Amino acid sequence: MTQQRKPVVDAGFKLLNLTHKAALRVTGGRWPNDLFGMPGVELQTIGNKSGEPRTVMLTSPIHDESRVVLIASKGGDSRDPQWYRNLSANPDVRITMHGETRAMRARTASPDEKAALWPDIVAVYKGYDSYQKKAGRDIPVVILEPPPA
Repeated sequence: MTQQRKPVVDAGFKLLNLTHKAALRVTGGRWPNDLFGMPGVELQTIGNKSGEPRTVMLTSPIHDESRVVLIASKGGDSRDPQWYRNLSANPDVRITMHGETRAMRARTASPDEKAALWPDIVAVYKGYDSYQKKAGRDIPVVILEPPPA
């Protein structure tokens, strides 16, 4: 991707994120709950440089009571998304999913964990496979789990 195209891609993701958040607020969290067959997840991080709260809308291909899995694909961009850099610096996050907000601790899946999860991830959304092929980087798989007591 050219240096000129990167600001356009970043602006597009920001617009998509703002649109999704606005739609959730206007509809009281009723729409859009699912995107591409995955539930919407509002991820709240702390900015790794600013220290300020940051919020981004994502999707989760795998989720249950004990974990929520996120894919740091940025649509196949060659760069990690900012939210991933934020949680790498501060893994304590909050998520809102299905109208419920809870504290979680983020970690990057090990290569073995990613290999085990990847077939299930791609079964939910095939686009992740094409993102991985075009990214030119290993797309991180993030596992959110309840923080230790």
